[in-house]
Amino acid sequence: MQAVLIAHPGDASVLELSDVDDPRPGPGQLLIDVAAAGVNRADVAQRKGHYPPPPGAPAWPGLEVSGVVAELGPGAEASGFAVGDRVCALLGGGGYATRVVVDAGHVLPVPDSVDLIDAAGLPEVVATVWSNVFQLAGLRSGETLLVHGGSSGIGTMAVQLGRAFGARVAVTARSAEKLEACRELGASILIDYTRDDFVERVQSEAGGADVVLDVVGGDYLDRNVAALAVNGRIANISSSGGSAALDLGALMRKRGTLRSTSLRARPDEEKTEIMRSVHEDVWPLVADGRVQPVIGARFPLGDAAEAHRLMESSAHIGKILLVV
Repeated sequence: MQAVLIAHPGDASVLELSDVDDPRPGPGQLLIDVAAAGVNRADVAQRKGHYPPPPGAPAWPGLEVSGVVAELGPGAEASGFAVGDRVCALLGGGGYATRVVVDAGHVLPVPDSVDLIDAAGLPEVVATVWSNVFQLAGLRSGETLLVHGGSSGIGTMAVQLGRAFGARVAVTARSAEKLEACRELGASILIDYTRDDFVERVQSEAGGADVVLDVVGGDYLDRNVAALAVNGRIANISSSGGSAALDLGALMRKRGTLRSTSLRARPDEEKTEIMRSVHEDVWPLVADGRVQPVIGARFPLGDAAEAHRLMESSAHIGKILLVV
């Protein structure tokens, strides 16, 4: 089969489409013929040498795919999947390839209403938003959710899920075009972070955020605390902004909480439980079209370097896909 390898840590030019051995499904695993793979910022970090794959994962990047089940490993028939099923999957790595193997517990059926290629843009963002914003931070109907980077893949899914579950959604983005895309998805407080102070806007228009989805970290941390409502919760999923000291006094005065997680590093059992909950609570919304993958660009698998350059430019809205 073919896979996009990282020749050595570096810029996007180090990505190379190469021949590798076909994987074989082990106990409880599925072999999937890949239709498309999602591109994520974690892949860029891996390419640069900053985010190695977990033990047992392939060396090449790719945290999510869609495709068709080609083979079942021993015992995988208990999952209910069969050869020929349209599926999408959450991976520890290895998605930039024509075939993948994955634990059946990390696989979801693709609803008939969803294009198979577009479905590659769902597993990572849905699992990330659901596990952090809803399971850990406990967002409830009537509360205010602040989403940083609202036009990103994670952001567009957070806006849709927040709206679908009855929350008021505030977003930050850097252009009128991106903010308009967020508005169309259901955001009602639109903040251009290049011109407006998101703390002032969220406090004045909503009395503070009950939940903040933080995709930056770093110097955003204290400002996120300032943006919280009393009893607010911060769900941090990235340290791309670097390290920062936390003013515990400010957090205590808000009676706030901070949870910081990485989906990729979680044990397989936790990922299985997240995907089970996604299937039960979110997938009906995907099936009836209330929540949809937002796809900003598609590239052939061999053009992974161009896909990474677009990701690093942040010029896109929604997900970037590599199509096999």
